[in-house]
Amino acid sequence: MGALLLIVLSYFFHHQLEVLALATSSDLDFSYMKSVYNATDLPLKEEYDYIIVGGGTAGCPLAATLSANYSVLVLERGSAPPSYPQLVLTADGSGGVLLQEDDGKTPAQRFTSEDGVANVRGRVLGGTSMINGGFFSKADDQFYNESGIHWDMNAVEEAYQWVEDTIVFQPNLSTWPSIVKEALLKAGVGPDNGFSLQHLVGTKSSGSIFDNEGKRHGAVELLNKGELKNLKVAVEAYAERIIFSSKASGVSATGVVYSDSKGRTHEALIRDEGEVILSAGAIGSPQLLLLSGIGPLPHLSSHKVPVVSQNPDVGNFMADNPRNSITIVVPFALDPSIVQVVGITNDFNYIESGSSVTSFSFPQPFSFYPNGTTPLELSVATIVEKFSGPLSSGSLQLVSSADVKVSPTIQFNYFGDPKDLSRCVRGMRLVGDMLKTDAMEGLKFEDLEGAEGFKFLGPSLPRNLSDDASMEAFCRSTVTTFWHYHGGCLVGKVVDGYLRVVGTNSLRVVDGSIFNTSPGTNPQATLMMIGRYMGLRMLQEREAAK
Repeated sequence: MGALLLIVLSYFFHHQLEVLALATSSDLDFSYMKSVYNATDLPLKEEYDYIIVGGGTAGCPLAATLSANYSVLVLERGSAPPSYPQLVLTADGSGGVLLQEDDGKTPAQRFTSEDGVANVRGRVLGGTSMINGGFFSKADDQFYNESGIHWDMNAVEEAYQWVEDTIVFQPNLSTWPSIVKEALLKAGVGPDNGFSLQHLVGTKSSGSIFDNEGKRHGAVELLNKGELKNLKVAVEAYAERIIFSSKASGVSATGVVYSDSKGRTHEALIRDEGEVILSAGAIGSPQLLLLSGIGPLPHLSSHKVPVVSQNPDVGNFMADNPRNSITIVVPFALDPSIVQVVGITNDFNYIESGSSVTSFSFPQPFSFYPNGTTPLELSVATIVEKFSGPLSSGSLQLVSSADVKVSPTIQFNYFGDPKDLSRCVRGMRLVGDMLKTDAMEGLKFEDLEGAEGFKFLGPSLPRNLSDDASMEAFCRSTVTTFWHYHGGCLVGKVVDGYLRVVGTNSLRVVDGSIFNTSPGTNPQATLMMIGRYMGLRMLQEREAAK
């Protein structure tokens, strides 16, 4: 069941006035490959102006921006997209990648949280933008107001536009999203906001990093907007620790130690006025800070990690948006679809959807096939609920202090705060209201007695939607991830309002680990924006310091 839902899901949308500003070309652009090297081919010691750990959703636009004036090294633990042809596909591409056996080199690294919920991390140049459902929608106002980051909102909009010009498209609304849109509106999730990139209460469609030929245009293509001669991207490069030195101004990052696929150790150092920037994600960035001696003293001491800077909050406030859903077997052929429509309520419950085709097999005597089974393909459609926040959070802790490839343990504490459970109940009741609308009537089956009803694949909603206990039990038993985890390096606790790591110099974090809540309905648009935004701010800082 979990595997099927992985295939079914994805992301979505755009603003009517911005349509002409969206990308128009659908050709994949691999120009960035001129700057990509296997780490084994790089010198054992070299200097750069900036070193970025993580070539993902935020790291790629950050690297492209800084390369305009300075030399930049990007350390990416995964390989480049051309190594994974399936990444360019639409629904099959995203779901298939998530279902691949994890051999240590796949673009999606599997992990299971201490809560027992299966999850994945991006492990490819372009990060999770290369394995997600492609949905593109901006952050909500509350996110900006409460993030703790010092924003220039004009620069924020310009940074979004910089991304949208290149890799964001307006999708053609397919059958299932159209049904969901009508059901949302009839269930009271209004107004109809049409097509918009903005975060708006009501129902809307939005942009996608998939073009209308089904090709994926991830954050990796933003590297093409940089000065490629100033940019060096090392793939299959594992950052092991940050190098520090003590100066009169305090502890300063001076470089990064990384290893290549042959096990050789490299040192990348930064020049004067340069910086090390962690963009390794909500798991990789806090893990690397801990491995480098920045974190809670008891935890570092227990792993015999030399302490560089004590900070009790590194690895804490880890949160993940719980996803709850229902999946319906559809009585007619339905084309696969990624998420294109979202419903946003006044209290920030988000309803999204996707559809796919799945195969079932029946044993003999119904079989005419040599292997003893008869395949049957059925269309299925999923309605998904999540909410902003959450209020519940957990922590990340090292398992090994000697090997960065050993994943840390992570606990998210889903529904640890009772308010999160109540919000799930409200959201799933709204899904129940959608099932009662005329828009969903055509998805019902008729039984032998002539009665009509939905056929569910997996759990169905409780019959009595007003029964709190039954709804809470449903939420707890069906919780899984929306892959929107965040935290571990929060603004105001681990980094300041300019994303500098507190207690150090020349070190920042620019990725989802700084967020105290996941922005908007889906975070990738904001992550790409913040990569561009912080790159421009850093260039301005360098210019002002001259």
